[in-house]
Parts: sequence; structure tokens; C-alpha cells
Amino acid sequence: MSKHSFDLPPVWALGAAVASWLLALLVPLAGFPFGFDRGLIAIGVLLILWSAWWFWRKKTTIEPRHTPKALIVEGPYRINRNPIYTGLTLILAGWALSLGALSALIPALVFPFIITRRFVIPEEAALRDAFGDEAERYIAASRRW
Repeated sequence: MSKHSFDLPPVWALGAAVASWLLALLVPLAGFPFGFDRGLIAIGVLLILWSAWWFWRKKTTIEPRHTPKALIVEGPYRINRNPIYTGLTLILAGWALSLGALSALIPALVFPFIITRRFVIPEEAALRDAFGDEAERYIAASRRW
């Protein structure tokens, strides 16, 4: 796989957002007027920014499939091992709610399963390879999502 591939979590999130929009447009199941959509989006964005700051601070790559130089266990990584993916999921849920159709939530609910298979599981293996027992202890002591 090329390191310039479009097989990246934000691209999958964009695809899920488009799928949500299409489902809301074409199959608008059970409309609802929720008001916390912007809050979910804001929390997701802040979580991503906070998480990305830790990558910058530790001077390690943020891109999947690249070898990490540091094991980040501080900040949002104390809460779960994948706060950026959690942030993307919150953004997708907020987006789906803003569309006002229950069907729009389907891609937001499926997104974590896709990301887990495509990125999280291989990233956990990379952490184990790079950091051995230290990574194993972190993985055992933290939540995936």
C-alpha cells in the first residue's frame, strides 16, 4: 500500500458523511429535531485537535501505517487508545443528527467497526512491535474506544 494512498480514516469519515447525507435525502426514516448535533461536532473537533497536539508534542507520526516513534499514553489517550477516531465518530453522529433523519445515523454507527478492522487492529500490532511490553501494558489498561 502506498503511503500516499487515499485509504485514510478522514477519507472513510468523509465517505460516511456523504452516505449519511444520501440516506437522509433518499431514505429519510423517522425524522427528529435533536438539538445537540453542534455540540457533538464541537466535542469531536476538540478531541481530534487535543489528540493531534499530543502527536506533535511527542514528535511522532499521526498517519496510520507509519512506525510510531513514541507511545502516547497521556491526555486523551488516558481515556481511550483512539481519541481521533472517537472524535471522527462524534462528528459523524452530530452531522447525522443535523440531517434530521434516523437513517443518516447508520454510517456513523458502522464507521467505528470499519475503522477498527482497517486501522485500529493493525495500529495496535504496530505499537506492540515498536514498544513491546510497554505497549502491551497500555493496551491492557486502556479502552479501545
